[in-house]
Amino acid sequence: MLFGTAGTAQALGPDAATPLGVGAERIAVGTLVLWLAIAVAGPSLAEISMAVRAHWRPMLVGGVGVAVYTPAFLLSVDRTGVALGTVVAIGVGPFCAGAMEWAWRSVRPGGAWFVGTLVTVAGGVLLVASKSSDASDAVDGTGLVLALAAGAGYALYSVTAKSTMSSGVTPTLALAAPFTVGSIVVAVLAVREPFGWIATGDGALMALHLGIAATGLAYLMFGYGLHRLTSATTVTLVLAEPLTAALLATLVLDETIAPLGWLGVVAVLIGLLVVGRAAEVSIEPVPVG
Repeated sequence: MLFGTAGTAQALGPDAATPLGVGAERIAVGTLVLWLAIAVAGPSLAEISMAVRAHWRPMLVGGVGVAVYTPAFLLSVDRTGVALGTVVAIGVGPFCAGAMEWAWRSVRPGGAWFVGTLVTVAGGVLLVASKSSDASDAVDGTGLVLALAAGAGYALYSVTAKSTMSSGVTPTLALAAPFTVGSIVVAVLAVREPFGWIATGDGALMALHLGIAATGLAYLMFGYGLHRLTSATTVTLVLAEPLTAALLATLVLDETIAPLGWLGVVAVLIGLLVVGRAAEVSIEPVPVG
C-alpha cells in the first residue's frame, strides 16, 4: 500500500520533476533509509562485511534487477503509454518470480497461488485499463520489451534477496546491498536530469515521502514479509499497489473509477485473499551475520 502512494505524491509534486529524476531521488533516499535501519538495529560492520563477501554474487545479480526495473519501467511507460506499460510490468512480475524461484531455489508455487495470482493480475489489468485515456493504433515493440524487462527485473531482485535471506543474511541487508548497486546505476542514468525542484516546498515534501515512506519504509516491510513467505507470494501480494494507487487517485485527486475498474478492484481483493490464505508462513532462523 505504501508503494501505491507514489503516483499520488508525484501528481501533487512540482511539474518540473521528471520521471527519471524522481526515480533516482526516490531510490537514493530509500537506499539511505535501509542502511540507516541496518545501522540502528542490524549487524555489526564486521558482520556486514562478512555477509557481503560471502553473498556478493546474488547481491550483484539483485542489483542488476533493481537497475533494470526503474529505468525500464519509466521508458516503457513513455513509449507505450501508462496503461500498457503498467499492465505488462505488474502482470509479468509475479509469474517471473514464481518461475525464477522454482529454478533458483527449487520452490514450486502451488495451484492456489497460480489461481490467486491470475485473478489478481486480471483485476490489475482491468483497473489500470479502465483509468487510462491512452490510445494507440500500434503497440511500440521496444516499449513492450522494456515493460517485460521491468517486471522481470523486479522479480529477479525479489528472488535473489530471498536467496540471501535463506542463507543467513538479515532481511534489511539482503535488500540494501543490491539496492545500493541499483541506485548507483540509476543515478548515472539521471545525471543530466533537472533536480532544482527538490529545493521547492512541494518538491522537498514529495522527495521525502517517496524516499522515506514509499521506498525505505515500504521495503523494510517488504523484507519482513519476504523473509517469511516465498518470493512468488510476496510479489503477488505487492499487487495491492495499483489498487491503492487507484483508490488514492479517486479520494485525493478527484479522479473516477469506471464500472470496469470497480470490477478490477473486486478481482484484486479476491486474488490477494486467495494468495494470502494459501501462503505457507515459514519463519527462518534469525541470522546473526
